Amino acid sequence: MREKIVAGNWKMNLTFEEGQKLTSEIVQMFRDENPAGVKLVLNPPFPHLYPVKKLIGDTANVFLGAQNCYDKASGAYTGEVPAAMLRSFGASFVILGHSERRAYFGEDSAFLLAKTKQALAAGLRPIFCCGEPLEIREADTHVAFVVKQLEETVFQLSAEEFAQVVIAYEPIWAIGTGKTASAEQAQEMHAALRAEIAKAQGQAAADACPILYGGSCNAENASSIFAKADVDGGLIGGASLKSRDFIAIAKSF
Repeated sequence: MREKIVAGNWKMNLTFEEGQKLTSEIVQMFRDENPAGVKLVLNPPFPHLYPVKKLIGDTANVFLGAQNCYDKASGAYTGEVPAAMLRSFGASFVILGHSERRAYFGEDSAFLLAKTKQALAAGLRPIFCCGEPLEIREADTHVAFVVKQLEETVFQLSAEEFAQVVIAYEPIWAIGTGKTASAEQAQEMHAALRAEIAKAQGQAAADACPILYGGSCNAENASSIFAKADVDGGLIGGASLKSRDFIAIAKSF
C-alpha cells in the first residue's frame, strides 16, 4: 500500500509565536485523533525549523520538512541553506520545484535536478512539485507539459534515488486562487503521471510512488479528491495554517 501523506506548506507566513501555537495545536490534535496510517509533514519557513521540530518531538507519523534547499553542499553562498544543514535540524522532507520558485526565482530543470540530488544525498525526501498554467490546461497539452517537467528532473534519478521521491501535482491555475481541479481531473492527471513513472522507472516504482494533489485543497473537498485511486494525499497551502482544517484534511482518506 502506498504512503498516505498530508504535507503543509506554510510559505512565507507566521511569526515565531504564531508558528509555535499552530504547531502545538496540530501535534496535540494529531495525537488525540490519530488518523490511521497518515503521515503528516510540517513545512515551515527556515527560522521555524528547530522550534517546530522540538514541538513535534517523538510524535509518531509527524515529520518536519523544509520549503527549499540549495544545489551546493556548502560554501560562500550568502543567504542559501544546504540540504545537509536542514537534515541536521531534524528535517526529513524538502519541497522542491514549487511553481512559485520556478516563476519568481527562475528555477529551471537543471537547477532543480541538482537540488534534488543534494537533498537525497543528505537523507532528505524531496516533495517534488509539477504542474501546468491555465493556458496549457486550456490547450489540452497539460499532460505533456507536466511529463516534460519530470523527464528533465526526477526521471533522471537512479531507481534507488527515485524510491525516496514524493510527487506533488499542483495545477498552477488552482494554487491560492480558490479554484480546484475536480476530483476527476485530479485522478486523470495522477493516473497519467503514474503511467509515465512506470515507463521511466518501472511498474514497481509507479505502484509505490506517492502522488499528492495540491491546489486549493481544503477540508471541504479533500475527501472527494483523496478517494480517487491515484491520489495519495495533498500538499496543502492556506488550509495548513488552520489547525482544525489541517487535521480534518488528514482525516479525509
